[in-house]
Amino acid sequence: MATPLVELKDISIAFGGVKAVDHVSLDLYPGEVVGLLGHNGAGKSTLIKCLSGAYRKDAGEILINGKHAEINNPRDARAHNIETIYQTLALADNLDASANLFLGRELTTAFGTVDDGRMEAETRKIMGRLNPNFQKFHAPVSALSGGQRQSVAIARAVYFNAKILIMDEPTAALGPQETQMVAELIQELKREGLGIFLIDHDVHQVKELCDRAAVMKNGQLVGVVKVDEVSTDDLLAMIIAGKKPEHLAA
Repeated sequence: MATPLVELKDISIAFGGVKAVDHVSLDLYPGEVVGLLGHNGAGKSTLIKCLSGAYRKDAGEILINGKHAEINNPRDARAHNIETIYQTLALADNLDASANLFLGRELTTAFGTVDDGRMEAETRKIMGRLNPNFQKFHAPVSALSGGQRQSVAIARAVYFNAKILIMDEPTAALGPQETQMVAELIQELKREGLGIFLIDHDVHQVKELCDRAAVMKNGQLVGVVKVDEVSTDDLLAMIIAGKKPEHLAA
């Protein structure tokens, strides 16, 4: 087996004495999508936020490519090629795709001015790779569809060398066509060898988009299963009952 991109080992996080994450271990391999499922408050977002640098773990260890990683803030996470795409997407609505892609990291000319031409060329290049149908390069992102906005946020992460992507409900509030666009983007990222943690409430989406599903309840890991070996009912039973179905318990 390849070395995992990420190993979360025995992670615990408590807030005011309440264990939000209680001794959870989880890994992620290159070219794999692992879905995190569970009710609100199950601990899935809290677990992943210790990888994104939003929270600090109280105990446990994070390994990136088999090596110990100290992640205390988002800057540390980015140094380990970890990028997070939040549900809000963190895009500047009044700016176009290339301005958003390079926001805060603009390319400049030899004279120190912003190099709009080169930024657009680079944006066209990365979009050609990830979403060849994308054409609205000069429109403000407020005029884009949900799937197109999602592709701008993903392109930004990939352009700046993300190897590990955290996606928070990437298809929430999208229609079927838009959801399909995001599914195709995820398939392309897998082909490029990225590893993706996908946080979701929708068992059908996890079945559709993920290779494995990790189910959490009350801060603990119920289990990790291969999605092609379970039904949506099995996943729902794990979320609700907090244990693996009997035929998977062995």
